[in-house]
Amino acid sequence: MKILAVSDIESRYYYTWYHPDSLKEFDLIISCGDLSRACLEFLVTMANKPLLYVPGNHDDEFEKNPPEGCVCIDGRIHTFQGVRILGLGGSYRYKKEGKYMYTEDQMRRRIFGRYPSHRTDPPAGRLRYSGHPCAGPAYQ
Repeated sequence: MKILAVSDIESRYYYTWYHPDSLKEFDLIISCGDLSRACLEFLVTMANKPLLYVPGNHDDEFEKNPPEGCVCIDGRIHTFQGVRILGLGGSYRYKKEGKYMYTEDQMRRRIFGRYPSHRTDPPAGRLRYSGHPCAGPAYQ
């Protein structure tokens, strides 16, 4: 399975300088946050492949106006071609306001409070992606 992972910067190669063959090789597109609604809608439309996303720390507007044709898997497990994908949106909390900002403890609770088996399940067929970097022994 080939996955195109995108986040934060709208690559001219896939967006502005789009060519029909540029997205052909991918089976799935995953956005880890902070791309515009227009960019995500363009990618899912032109690639004609599933696009999964989690909101980044600047994506508060997606709650009211989500990108069409895309699937938000923030805080959920989605299975694609036998691979379980856990989506975790947001970033480190660096200011008081912000819906998608978390402390280390909050992110740990999001993962293991909801999905305790994620710690013990065999890693084969499992993918976790996040805009919030995973670190430390609790994430191994």
